[in-house]
Amino acid sequence: MRMPTWSKFVMSSMAFGLSLQFPYSYACIMNVTRSEKNTAPAHLGHRPSLDRLREFLEVTRAGSISEAARRLGLPRATLSRRIASLEADLGVRLLLRRTTRLALTRPGEELLKRAQRVVVDADAAWEAVRRLDDIPRGLLRVSVTGPHFLRLFTSFLRDFPEVVLEVQSTTRHVDLLAEGVDVAVRIGPVRDQDLIARQVYSDRLIVVASPEYLGRAGRPVRAMDLTRHDCIVGFSGAWAPSAKWPRWNGGTVPVAGRFSANEIEHIRDAAIEGIGCALIASAVVAEDIGEGRLEPILEDEVGADLPVSLVYADREFIDPKVREFVDRAANVIAGEMPRPLGQSATAGMTRSTP
Repeated sequence: MRMPTWSKFVMSSMAFGLSLQFPYSYACIMNVTRSEKNTAPAHLGHRPSLDRLREFLEVTRAGSISEAARRLGLPRATLSRRIASLEADLGVRLLLRRTTRLALTRPGEELLKRAQRVVVDADAAWEAVRRLDDIPRGLLRVSVTGPHFLRLFTSFLRDFPEVVLEVQSTTRHVDLLAEGVDVAVRIGPVRDQDLIARQVYSDRLIVVASPEYLGRAGRPVRAMDLTRHDCIVGFSGAWAPSAKWPRWNGGTVPVAGRFSANEIEHIRDAAIEGIGCALIASAVVAEDIGEGRLEPILEDEVGADLPVSLVYADREFIDPKVREFVDRAANVIAGEMPRPLGQSATAGMTRSTP
C-alpha cells in the first residue's frame, strides 16, 4: 500500500525538521540576537530546545515566573534556572525582572515574535502524526463570552478524558497566537487572514443605559435625541472622540460623550455605572438587562446586525480536539445564546477576509 503524499511529507518533516531544531527557523531566532551584540559568537554551542521556547512563551503569557511555573507544573526555581540558561545560550537578556511584573527586552520581543510561529508549526507537525488515531487529547485553551457554555464544557470533558480544558471568559478580542488560545468566540467581523471563522450566531447591536442615567438625563425617544445625551463611544486603533451609530433605516446618528473605550467590558461597566448610553452586543448585556442593571432604548431605531463566530488558527492539519470542540460549541451557541428578536442562528465556515 503506497503512503499518501501528505504522510510522506509529515514523516520527512519529523525526520528532518523535527530532529528537532528547525534549522531555518532557529537560524532566524539566532539572528535576532546578533544585531543586539557586536560580540555575539559566530557559533552558539547550545541551541534552545522547543521545550525551552514553550517555557519562555508561557512566562510571557503569565507575566511572572511564579505563575508560569504553576501553569507548567514546575518548581519556580527550576523554571527560573531554565530561563536563565536560555538567556545564557543566546547571549542576551530576554526579560527584565521588575517588582510586580516581568518586561521583555528588545531581543525578548523579537524572540517572542519568532518563537510563537516555530512552536505553533512544531506542534502542528506533531499533531498531524498523532491525529492518525483522531482522538482529541492534550491541553485545549478556549476564550468565550458569556455564561452559556457550562454544559458544553462538562460534556466535552466527560466524552474526551484525555483533554485538559483551560477557559478564559472575556469580551475582548484575544490574540490567539500571542496568547496561546486554540479557539475563541469573536463578536463582530473577523479580518485576520490567519484565522478560520465559523459564523454560528447573529447578534444585534443595541443601545442601553442604566436606570440611574435615564432617571437623571431622561429617556431618548427618537434617534436624534442621542445627540443631546452622553454616549459611551467605542473605538479601535486611532483615537475616536466621536462616532456615528447605525440606524435600522440605513442612516446613522452622530454621538459624543466624555468617555471612550476600546474594550467591550469597559463600555458595559461604564453604562452600568451611569456614565451614559452605550451601543453594545445584546448577548453581552442580556444578563444585565434581565436583572435590571441596564435597559434597552430605541430598539426600533438604532442598531445593527452583528455576527458571532468561532475562530481558530488556519493550519494544514486541524487538531482533533479543536475540530471536535468547534463542532460542539457551534451547536451550543446556536441553541442557547439569547436570541435577538426576529433573528435566527446562522452557520457556515469561512476564511476571514479584510
